[in-house]
Amino acid sequence: MITNLLIEKNAGVAVIKINRPKQLNALNLETLGELEQAIKAQHDDPEIRAIILTGEGKAFVAGADILAMSQMTPTQAKAFAEQGHRTMAAIESCAKPVIAAVNGFCLGGGMELALSCDIILASDQALFGLPEVTLGLFPGWGGTQRLAKLVGRNIAKEFILTGKKYSAEECFKRGIINIMIPHANLLEEATKMAQSMVKAAPIAVHIAKKAINQTVESSLEAGLAHERSEFEKCFQTNDLREGFKAFVEKREPNFQGN
Repeated sequence: MITNLLIEKNAGVAVIKINRPKQLNALNLETLGELEQAIKAQHDDPEIRAIILTGEGKAFVAGADILAMSQMTPTQAKAFAEQGHRTMAAIESCAKPVIAAVNGFCLGGGMELALSCDIILASDQALFGLPEVTLGLFPGWGGTQRLAKLVGRNIAKEFILTGKKYSAEECFKRGIINIMIPHANLLEEATKMAQSMVKAAPIAVHIAKKAINQTVESSLEAGLAHERSEFEKCFQTNDLREGFKAFVEKREPNFQGN
């Protein structure tokens, strides 16, 4: 049973909203598990072609639940880290593109969550940071890896070793977020972007997402080999034939995901 998320589905888009506003949507073990479950459910839902992840209230996610963490044994902390890794991996491996709509505080585990998404849109009021070192920790849900791969080691070290907080504008300039949006328009713009993905061929979108992720994890040669293999697979789909036919007939394609 999901108690810490709100999920709405409309026109092929699932909006998953983390709903712990009194705790600034801090991630505890239960919420991480629910989020993993929700992402996997959208992955399996043929009606859903894009996902928006956001937060209720004035935070996207203000971090991990520090109160819960302060009472953990080392063994429990390891299990907590492992659940965080499973949740982020579910987002990265999801067949559907996941858009982070960062509506406010995006700190610690919240920033790590955003970094696992395919695209990051942020309110002009959003605040980012990885302040774990100020608590005697370091980012344990992939932040050291994903941020360094996104913007390079030096910027990642600045964020992580200082624990400073950064505005959405600063993060946009650093290449961490894709687009900065006026706060009132954030969800509207995220929905527009998601709808553009809904109109695309779902198999091709999934293959493209995998190919881009592959290049981060492997050599150029291996990435290109993967791309060639997946390109061939596209030619085995009805969606490709429909796309070509619609282009010739000067109409919008009707992709079925097969």
